[in-house]
Amino acid sequence: MGARSANLIRAVAALAFCGMVTGALAQSAQPEPPAADVAQPSPVDPKPAPLQQELGAPVTSTKQDRPKSEGDTKTDPVNPTRFGRAPADEAFGAYQRGLYKTAYNLALPRAEAGDSAAQVLLAEILARGLGMPVNMAESAKWYGKAADQGVPEAQFRYAGILLQGKYVPKDAKKAKALTKAAADKGNAAAQFNYGQILMQEHPGAAGVENAYPWFQKAADKGLADGEYAVSQVFANGTPTIPRDMAKAREYLIKAAVKGYDTAQLDLGSWLVAGLGGPHEYKAGFGWMLRAATGGNVAAQARLAKLYRDGIGVEGDFIKAAAWYIVAKRAGLNDPDLESFMDGLDDDQKNQAIAEANKLQ
Repeated sequence: MGARSANLIRAVAALAFCGMVTGALAQSAQPEPPAADVAQPSPVDPKPAPLQQELGAPVTSTKQDRPKSEGDTKTDPVNPTRFGRAPADEAFGAYQRGLYKTAYNLALPRAEAGDSAAQVLLAEILARGLGMPVNMAESAKWYGKAADQGVPEAQFRYAGILLQGKYVPKDAKKAKALTKAAADKGNAAAQFNYGQILMQEHPGAAGVENAYPWFQKAADKGLADGEYAVSQVFANGTPTIPRDMAKAREYLIKAAVKGYDTAQLDLGSWLVAGLGGPHEYKAGFGWMLRAATGGNVAAQARLAKLYRDGIGVEGDFIKAAAWYIVAKRAGLNDPDLESFMDGLDDDQKNQAIAEANKLQ
């Protein structure tokens, strides 16, 4: 392998892909494809979660990118520097600068000649619709070629495509083999997904025990999905894995600070209830607020109760009602909060509606 290919392999190998839904290729919103070959700005990091410092937790970072499907119109900004310093490679250097059409044109002849790193780069550009329309069928082709050459990131991606069966014939057996191959090579998302596959194959405690080592590997690499999965294993225990609420809480914190909203929801509840450690009412409220503002409907309803009962925050019936209205508009119905709403007068309800309109 030449120096250019080796550099590009190392750079593309730095791609960290979030866990997919088992049985389908994971998809999430991605950035609007640029209309021209113009460098794109880097995203701005979100503000730290409230009270994170009290828990000694790092500042939250955004969830990692996954390719979008054809028809998706919204996308997250691409940070051209997320792979680190630019390698001495023209195609990837252009990609880093946001010159996606140039990167595509430089990588294409190399990919056609069998350069696996260039194949992954083309697949990424086509899957995300960077500088050109999304073309998942063509992206799948290049992921497949790179997967055949043993590139773990391509193996992971192509496994998801095989499970979905939309752009290539569905092949669960090959998808499992590719996921295992990528997991064995240290791909964190593949490790998490392989654990999910094992759980699906053997429902119950046996499946959890088979999956746990893979979840732990993913968690050790800092994957939020793996950290949350490990927290659930420790929270429930199995015949061979002792229940350990303190460890479960530690892993919830790890996942929560990475922006994993379900972990934020659970952590908020645990801190208020004193599960796995002391009661932390104020911090619990802060995590619930973060999950709620992030769009987690269950967290919105629970936040309403914290405001109503004055737990971790000064009681506020208007804000409580407003958050429940937001959750209810999303389809959640809570009999307890319905009774609370019935006790409000018309003026309070109108104020709550006005507040809810600001929250959405």
